[in-house]
Order: sequence, then C-alpha cells, then structure tokens
Amino acid sequence: MDNSKKRRRRLGYYGSVTERKPQGMGFTSWVDQQIADAERRGVFDDLPGAGKPLNLKPGGGDYGDAWVRDYARREGVQPDEFLPTPLRLRREIERLTEAVGGFRSEAEIREVAGDINRRIVEWRRIPVGPPVHVRLVNADDLVARWRAAQAARPQSARTEPPPQAPPGTGSRRPRWWRRRRPAS
Repeated sequence: MDNSKKRRRRLGYYGSVTERKPQGMGFTSWVDQQIADAERRGVFDDLPGAGKPLNLKPGGGDYGDAWVRDYARREGVQPDEFLPTPLRLRREIERLTEAVGGFRSEAEIREVAGDINRRIVEWRRIPVGPPVHVRLVNADDLVARWRAAQAARPQSARTEPPPQAPPGTGSRRPRWWRRRRPAS
C-alpha cells in the first residue's frame, strides 16, 4: 500500500462521506464515539506539540484573548496596532506631548503636529471605529512646552539645532515616531 493510501486510511478518509449520526443516538455520545474511533486508528498520534503542556497563564482570566497576545508577541506586532484609529491617535498625541523636549527644533515639532493633525482630519472625514472625539494638536502649545523644556535644560546639555534640510528632502521625525513597515 503506498504512502498516500495509508495516510488517507489513517485520517479516516475512505472515499465516501463521513457516516451520519444514527437516529437514536445523542449528538455528544456520537461525537465521543467518533473521537474514540479516531484514537483507535491512531489519527491523533504524532501530532505537533504532543506531550507538551498547554501554555495557559493562570491569573490572567481572559484566556480567549491570550492566543491573540501570544501571536502578536511572536510576530513582533506592537500592542498599539490593535487599537482603533481614534484611540491610537490619542495615544500618539500623549506620547508627543511627553517627548516634546527631545525635539531639535520648532520646525520639527510643527511638522510632526501637522502630520498628526492631517491624520486626525482624515479619520474625521470617514470615521472607522468607536465614535471617540480626537482633538487637533495645537502646535503653538507644543512649541511653548518645547521652549520651557529647553530653558530648563542646563546650558551644556543644549545643542544647536542642525541646519534644516531643504523642504521635501526627507523627514526629520524622531525614531519613535516612524511606523514599522511590514516585512515583504
């Protein structure tokens, strides 16, 4: 008997439709009988992960979402990618206000604020996700925070901003701001 016929027989495929449940038998007992028959045939032998414990984390309580978190961790997906668009935009605004002191120039702050505002306006045109209001970023407030942070830094820690690149020659966004591109 060749290998494919052995495999089909082992998997329970005999060239016909699976038998129907007998009329007098309950569904659960019929399913249990099908599982027992498959065990006798050896269908469940040599499955990947056989003999290994399940990776269930007690104490979490939400086992339904555990596989999603594990999959995202294995694939390197950031948790923010699961958020709806308005909440993701709000989180970006929060991070921007926290990191405003690390920018090199006012122009850079205004560019980043303009980019966020453009995406907020795009989302407002065709809102997808929960109806959460997302306010526009006030670039003047961010610049005022940046100036306060610059004044609070010691003189030796301040550096002159590098000369600005001509418009349209690339983005000067901080590293945390760049989106991760999917690998092809």
